[in-house]
Amino acid sequence: MARFALPRVNVPFVPTERAAWCAAGLAPVAVVIAATAPGAWVIAPLAGAALVLLVLIDALLAGAVTRWGIETPSDTEVGQPARLTAHAVFAKYHRGDVQAALEGDPRLLEQGRAVIPVPRSPEVGLWEGSITVTPTRRGSAQLGTAWLRWHGPLGLGARQVSRPLELTVRIWPDLSPVRSPDLQTFLRNAQLGLIARRIRGEGTQFEALSEYEPGMDRRRIDWKASARHTRLYARENESERNNQIVFAFDCGQAMCEPVDGLPRIDRAVSAALTCAYVALKGGDKVALFGFARRPQVMTPFIGDPRAFHRLQSAAAGLDYEAAEPNFTLALATLTARLKRRSLVVVFSDFTDPTSAELMVESLGRLVGKHLVLFVTMADAELERMTQAPPGDIATLARAVTADTLTQQRKLVLGRLRRMGIDVIEAPWDAIGTRLIDRYLTIRGNEAIG
Repeated sequence: MARFALPRVNVPFVPTERAAWCAAGLAPVAVVIAATAPGAWVIAPLAGAALVLLVLIDALLAGAVTRWGIETPSDTEVGQPARLTAHAVFAKYHRGDVQAALEGDPRLLEQGRAVIPVPRSPEVGLWEGSITVTPTRRGSAQLGTAWLRWHGPLGLGARQVSRPLELTVRIWPDLSPVRSPDLQTFLRNAQLGLIARRIRGEGTQFEALSEYEPGMDRRRIDWKASARHTRLYARENESERNNQIVFAFDCGQAMCEPVDGLPRIDRAVSAALTCAYVALKGGDKVALFGFARRPQVMTPFIGDPRAFHRLQSAAAGLDYEAAEPNFTLALATLTARLKRRSLVVVFSDFTDPTSAELMVESLGRLVGKHLVLFVTMADAELERMTQAPPGDIATLARAVTADTLTQQRKLVLGRLRRMGIDVIEAPWDAIGTRLIDRYLTIRGNEAIG
């Protein structure tokens, strides 16, 4: 947390909302006086002047602020709550209401602004309050100007100070799934490279022979060795490691659309980083690749779990682009940089078969040299439209259109499967676990190397 103390700034007094309502209430009274007793018209301006005088006196009684400030986190994660705190110390005993306001980047503050109530703190002389905000996009969010307003004891007049903040809050990808107790327990219990020893029984590299026992896979029987020893022996191979895994992100228009409040690309980044963490723990190498109209990010392969922060930093640099992605250029660039067979996990989405045609063609060329896994999120909105009761013509028309789009989507995914591409389609909150399960299955089948 960074604490920024802002010095005192003198500004004119301002009326409050209560004062505005009082002025609005005096207007009908002035009309009644003018209609019933025209000679007493002077009462109306005198009442208005009295109200202005009360506003000034009330603002003077509010006192001056000697110190105030804003506390913001210097780093936070997209989709995770972040706390913003305002505090103030006044020159004398203060009784009125206190509020702080912030202006900043909409990716951190909803509609680019936020209001923080500042109640009295148990600490003598201190007023302090906070709100919780949820970042909606990755990047650097700028906080521009802060205001502090405090009312007088009557609530008619107020004083206000302001000062530019010029603060930056860095919004990183969501790593809460990586920190989850379930994943950490799984990694502690699984044999994924956490212990520096060879793991026998899987893989392609020969390790040793062991006497065959009931329950073993018969395909592991070494018939030549068994014939020499007149007993059945099975081959034990070293578990496959040092595989290359590339997580490729479509940062185009379809992936920038929100799903449950966050862009699809941010949901995909969170799932990919979780799987990347498991892969690094298992001894494999991981790289990130992002593209839209042109390639954005291509990291080198990282094999040390201690360098996981480099993947997080690279994922934070993936930009949002409201444009159609160029799959031909992106996947051709990726293929040229891969020197050996790799597992390429592509996160993308599409709306209709026409927009998906170039994607399908490009993935078809990629699958000839590499193992490709295509990951997309199920469209919950289409499912809700399809299942909605046909109460009227408009609802029925939406349901028919949604069903047509769903069937077209199934056709495209079916084409990918027939081309030999593994496909994961699941709700966004199940993508991470489904991806890890599929990765472990592929790794156990020695299908990458």
